[in-house]
Amino acid sequence: MVLKNQWGGQKQQLFLLLLHNMSRIGKFKRKGSILPDPLFSNKLLARFVNRVMRDGKKSTAQNGVYQALDIIKKKNLDPIQTFQQAVQNVSPRFEVRPRRVGGASYQVPTEVRGERKISLAIRWLISSANKRSNREYHTFAEKLAAEFLDAYNNTGEAIKKRDVVHRMAEANRAFAHFRW
Repeated sequence: MVLKNQWGGQKQQLFLLLLHNMSRIGKFKRKGSILPDPLFSNKLLARFVNRVMRDGKKSTAQNGVYQALDIIKKKNLDPIQTFQQAVQNVSPRFEVRPRRVGGASYQVPTEVRGERKISLAIRWLISSANKRSNREYHTFAEKLAAEFLDAYNNTGEAIKKRDVVHRMAEANRAFAHFRW
């Protein structure tokens, strides 16, 4: 009896406060912005290094990415310009998202916004670089440099992934009216 009356009239207010702070209500607030990387002063490159990083070993990730940029520099190309163009080429314009309507699930094509576009491009570049064979490319830096150059030239595994996503969105264009 004492436990029921302990909260008094505040029980409903506490419930509404908890409900208001649930993740599905309202917009997601991004944490503080990341600092640009120390060598090139580029925020996009810092994001890429953070994504390459495993087990908190940032210096190892930086070394791999910087070695890849050095390989690109040896081919008489601007490394930062090549990297940024590669990310821009890989980033998708449309994607499909599942939407439940009347008990059926439809793949509804939607436009990809800025942050997610870059995030997908970075993820696809890293995964396609990891898939490259160790026999042909001996280090991760060589794989990454090759993937950057392929994406810069609109070829390679990451570009294929973007094209598959675009084809899926195009094929499901009939369900675009379910977008709201």
